[in-house]
Order: sequence, then C-alpha cells, then structure tokens
Amino acid sequence: MFYSSRKMMDGDMSDDGEIYIHDADTIHEITLDDEDLPDVNDEDDEQADFDEDLDDSMHTFTGHTSELYAVACSPTDPLLVATGGGDDRGFLWKIGQGDWAAEMGGHKDTVTSLAFSSDGQFLASGGLDSVVNVWDTSGNRKCTLEGPAVSEQTEEHADGFEWVRWHPRGHLVLAGSNDGTAWMWNADRGAVLQVFLGHSKPVTCGDFTPDGKTICTGSDDMSLRIWNPRTGESVYVIKGHPYHTARLNCLAISSDSTLVLTGSEDGSVKIVNIVTGKVVSTLSRHTDSVSCIALSRSSSFPWAATGGRDQQLVIWDLERSDARNICNHESEVTCLTWIGMSRYVAAGCGDGDVVIWDGRSGDKVKTFKGHSSCVQSLAVSSNHDFLVTASDDGTARIFEIGEFK
Repeated sequence: MFYSSRKMMDGDMSDDGEIYIHDADTIHEITLDDEDLPDVNDEDDEQADFDEDLDDSMHTFTGHTSELYAVACSPTDPLLVATGGGDDRGFLWKIGQGDWAAEMGGHKDTVTSLAFSSDGQFLASGGLDSVVNVWDTSGNRKCTLEGPAVSEQTEEHADGFEWVRWHPRGHLVLAGSNDGTAWMWNADRGAVLQVFLGHSKPVTCGDFTPDGKTICTGSDDMSLRIWNPRTGESVYVIKGHPYHTARLNCLAISSDSTLVLTGSEDGSVKIVNIVTGKVVSTLSRHTDSVSCIALSRSSSFPWAATGGRDQQLVIWDLERSDARNICNHESEVTCLTWIGMSRYVAAGCGDGDVVIWDGRSGDKVKTFKGHSSCVQSLAVSSNHDFLVTASDDGTARIFEIGEFK
C-alpha cells in the first residue's frame, strides 16, 4: 500500500480518467499480510460464531451423515437412545457415554421411525425400504419383518413404512405403509399375523389402544379405521361429514382406550368414540395443518396438545372440548411430547428451537437453542431428566429437563 505526499496535478490524470502516482510521491511503503486485510465475510463469520455459542444442549450425537427423522428413548433404561435418518442407518447410543454407540445398518432406504417394546427388550426400526428390523439393546438384529413386496419393474421399495408401534404388553409390531396397508407381525417368531386392507392411500398414522384390544389407523384418504387385530376386520370406517376434509397427519388414543383424537391438514382436531365409531367433538383453533398431537399422561390434567403449520401449540381442555391456551411460536410446530406426568409440554420447531410450555398457564418457560434446522422428532428419557431431539441438521441433541418433571 502506498501513501502520497503531494497534491494531484493535472498531468497526473490520463485521458481515460486513470490516476497515476509517481515514485517520487511515495514517502513510505507498508507490506500487508493477508491477515491484515479486511474480510468481506468477517461479519458473517462473527454471526456464525455467535450462533454456535447459542447451544443449550449437554451433548450432541454426530454419528449420522444425513438428516435425522426419528428418535426414541428406552422405557426401562434412562440412558439408552435410538436415532435414525436419511443415511439409511440407525444408531443405539447412551446419554453420558460418548464412547459407546452401536450402528444398525440393515436398511436400504431412509429410517423413518423407531419404537422400543414396552418391556425395553427390543427396538423396531421402520424404513422406506418396506422393512421393519427388530434389534436387541446391544444393536444385534433379531429379525427382519418384511412388508409390501419390491416392485419387479423398478426393484425399488415405493411403498415404505412411515411409522411403527409395539403392542402395549407383547412383542407384536404394527406399521403403516404408503401403499394403503397396515401390517402386524409377531416379532418373537418373525411372522406376519395380519395385513389390514381398506385404506386407499398411504396410512399416515396409527397405534394400538392402550388395552391392546383394538387398532386405529389414519390415512391420506381422509379416513380413520378402527380394526379388530385378531380378525383383521375393519370394525368402523369414519369418513365424510362431519369428519375431516383432508389427509390425517397424526392421532393419539386416550388411556382408557375409548377415544381417539386425530389431526388433519384441514386444520381441525376430531374426537372419535372408539366403541361406537361416532365423531363426538371437533376442536377448531388451528388455521393450518395440524402436524402433531399428544395427550397428557396425568389424570390431574385432562388435556391434549396439538401443534401445527400455523406456528401454534394449542393446549385443549378435553372436559370442555375447548382451547385452554394458545401458545405462539416463531415457526411451525413439527413435533411435541408431554414431559412425564407433569403439566409441561415440549415442542420441536421448524427453526430448530425446542420450547417448553406450561400447559396450565400457557407460559413459555424455556427455549432450548442448538439445532440449526428443523426438529423432526423428540423423546423424553424414562427418568424424565433428559429430552432428546433429532433434526434435519444431521445431529441429535440432549437437553436437561429435570426441573420440569
């Protein structure tokens, strides 16, 4: 860099407007290193460093190489966690034991869902390869439960599984397929028990009732079906007025196995009596698609929570069939869960935030930062001390929540 000691003269400028500095005008020459030069990205880098500092997690699991779509916590081991994602892999790992992880690599397509058996002995992983793999808690594959056959023309699994659930008291596995079927297997024998036929479009949600006697499934065809798991018979089909007018995204079943709540892209939540197959109530406060739903586990709080694309988390008083609190977020609510038997609910959001709400007051009591992209799934450890999240950013994070249990 050069500094000039004399004023510019007429002869110092060329016809095309360029200015020349003569050697005689130079009074001092300074050599600059690259480090001395201003970086146009300095401001961005400072912002990135600032954002990295906004991490409230106690641990980050980075074993995956793609987006994460599922996380599950063992019901018996408070440290055991499973994650699965778009890298076609699942992992078993333990909170506070960063030197141990077991890879579950038996899938040929995205791992979409994970669930532990109620006794904690096994983990089921469902994938877009139309396969459910069953693993023990050391990461050894026990069996492979096959679903819809591979297309002979394309050799692709176009009809993969979107969700998987265990029977509440046995080793029966239930999964919903994109081809409109639901499948139930005996995991101890690795055998198909029932294929539930009736939906005309992807089976987007489903579960056993807590008493294990009934199955409920929701579909892209705008219907809810209630099944007898022993016979495979569709006992009730709930469709048309006064039911949903768009695809079902999620469902939750009451602890007494009498009611099922369903959330839809039409923005409504419907309450259906499982025994009669009748729609008994409509909950309408969302203004866009309902993405997730969960029922409080405490008899002291007869509440449900729903999250939607409208950036709202709604706490519902089921005794009055009305909204108790409407909690506003800064982005879409993608997943949620109640924390144990408490009045607190955790919501994962499209911007990567995880927010804890007090269901009684509707107050935001904590916001956890750390993820840089959408939170796709979250789960609470069996001792209710930890919240584990899975994100599009390819990481799973652990947040301490003992104060809310």
